[in-house]
Amino acid sequence: MQQEKIKIGLIQASVSEDKDLNLTRTLDKAREAISKGAKIICLQELYRTIYFPQWQGKDVSALAEKIPGESTNAFSALAKEHQVVIIVPLFERDEDVFHNSVVVIDADGKLLSTYRKVHIPQDPLFYEKSYFQPGREIKVYETRYARFAVLICYDQWFPEAARIAVLGGADIIFYPTAIGWINDQEQEEGNWREAWETIQRSHAIANGVQVAAVNRVGEEGKLIFWGSSFVCDAFGEIIAKASDKEEEVLVAELDLSQNELVREEWGFLRNRRPDIYEFLVKPVSRNKGAALK
Repeated sequence: MQQEKIKIGLIQASVSEDKDLNLTRTLDKAREAISKGAKIICLQELYRTIYFPQWQGKDVSALAEKIPGESTNAFSALAKEHQVVIIVPLFERDEDVFHNSVVVIDADGKLLSTYRKVHIPQDPLFYEKSYFQPGREIKVYETRYARFAVLICYDQWFPEAARIAVLGGADIIFYPTAIGWINDQEQEEGNWREAWETIQRSHAIANGVQVAAVNRVGEEGKLIFWGSSFVCDAFGEIIAKASDKEEEVLVAELDLSQNELVREEWGFLRNRRPDIYEFLVKPVSRNKGAALK
């Protein structure tokens, strides 16, 4: 039965090269979240492996796992034992194809359908197109405690993805993430971390939806992950925020009844004009205005 008020837990952790240790430590942190009353728990992107896409051309097939597999078996047992929902982001092997994926496990321990990251970046130290095939569908999950979507890291920069999730019925959007500073590189555009937080808070405001972003911490190769996991309400107000350097189990209570209040007061969904949005699905030209013709 879905509830208006629900406690969620975000597991912000550093990651080692030992897959088994990462699994064990994350299970312990999930138990800590449960002890604090969390009913929905979200792990960070690729929770069990170092962020290998910062290197090109590596054979990382040994890091991938199947669904169901070791991670889902362990967290399914924990979910069933404690009657909690757990969001498990992992490096998935589907036959000979690899994905950056999320498994949602309901409070009875059953696996729901797998979400595969839709937007795949290919930038210096984020060479994800070299490793992951993109998914083709944004999913909304009906769980015991809430209806929510999960979008992975780079997905969080796209307003279209958040809007689709909310139109599909999501009351919460979870964003498991692996993002940080590039060591010794200037931020020419501005403060990346502030932009990261701002874009996700804007999704909350524009859609009247609660947002929970969970990021890793620690240094891996040339990346310094900035943590700063946070939860905001349906008008973008920060409810809880984690450290930018330390591991943390962040637990916050959401009031899902606020969503409808924000949506009714501001009318952002009610006053949409889908009849003029055809341009959104046209190829974009680098020549300004060319795609509008």
